[in-house]
Amino acid sequence: MELKRVVVTGMGAITPIGKTVDEYWNNLVQGVSGAAPITRFDATPFKTQFACEVKDYKATDYFDRKEARKMDMFAQFAVIAAEQAFQDSGIDLQTIDQDMAGVIWGAGIGGIITFLDETRGFVKNNEVPRFNPFFIPKMISDIAAGHISIKYGFRGPNYGTVSACASASHAIGSAFDLIRLGKAEMFITGGSEAAINEAGVGGFNAMQAISTRNDDPATASRPFDKGRDGFVMGEGAGALVIEEYEHAVKRGAKIYCELVGSGMTADAHHITAPHPEGKGAQRVMENALKDGNINREEVDYINVHGTSTPLGDIAEPLAIQRLFGDHAYKLNISSTKSMTGHLLGATGAIEAIASILAMKNSIVPPTINQFELDPEIDPKLNLTPNKAQERKIKVAMSNTFGFGGHNACVVFKALD
Repeated sequence: MELKRVVVTGMGAITPIGKTVDEYWNNLVQGVSGAAPITRFDATPFKTQFACEVKDYKATDYFDRKEARKMDMFAQFAVIAAEQAFQDSGIDLQTIDQDMAGVIWGAGIGGIITFLDETRGFVKNNEVPRFNPFFIPKMISDIAAGHISIKYGFRGPNYGTVSACASASHAIGSAFDLIRLGKAEMFITGGSEAAINEAGVGGFNAMQAISTRNDDPATASRPFDKGRDGFVMGEGAGALVIEEYEHAVKRGAKIYCELVGSGMTADAHHITAPHPEGKGAQRVMENALKDGNINREEVDYINVHGTSTPLGDIAEPLAIQRLFGDHAYKLNISSTKSMTGHLLGATGAIEAIASILAMKNSIVPPTINQFELDPEIDPKLNLTPNKAQERKIKVAMSNTFGFGGHNACVVFKALD
């Protein structure tokens, strides 16, 4: 069976450094940090008092009050990004087969804001069960995919992926495979997250996973730097419209690039720590390149997971060096989490967009906050420190790795 080709025809994003794709991209290239003191709650008692929030977000700027009350913030972000991608793609619902259009959406945590609010209400009411009837539909992680499907009448495959920080990349890879197999013609896919609340911050603090650099939030996310002390929490969403190549050509769609490969592996090592030698990361990149029939020497740019954690930022460069050999020194590598923070289940989607736009604009966004390279990382690797670099990119990869040892990689190629 000959697999069908898949292309990207629409993109949408709401992020800590921009509420549209253009604003997001411009701030990436300029090296703007989205980290600032938390405004959503009083973070004074917490070890970490800052995060990468979506700035000045008001649900009523996008939804009427009745609609907004039925949706957790992670689902609101999903619908906002999906609408941008839908509009960008130029889809005419009157001319497509909606039975062959689907939604696959990632979220690592889902409706944690709703869960905390409802639990507080239960305790406040002396544990008398007076739960909101929308409690469960607002909280469950798959509901974002449901909202998007209902909004556009997409009746094809529809579900959520949950694999911590790899969730959105798994969603993209799954949608890609279903189109290649002829089980759908197009998808809205991506991921969203909104976990900046007391439970989210407190939970990650308890794990000692997030930075506590409260005196200087803007420089707290510093992947590969000797002084890194954990990731910075982010929130938002990214959405892609992907579709079968001939379907896109027939309807005259604008095509950004081709999605050519995906990989999925497990570390099978530890619930939170990566394999110290990056074995799962190496295999997932290798599998994605094999899937896309791409030679290692063809890769120009890798948007790495690069979370600013002590262990992860050592393992991933090792994996790249083992896989690419001498070509590793010819690659551009960057972690855009240095600017956006870590969007958890949404990160794979916004970083896929960054990879696509790097290819489209021939500019590699930087890894900011590079002060002193960790001595365990090879200084010959081009981590695109502090400033964007111009480069013609024909093949770009995006890596995402999640707690539980979940690894995902997607590969994009300039359209021939």
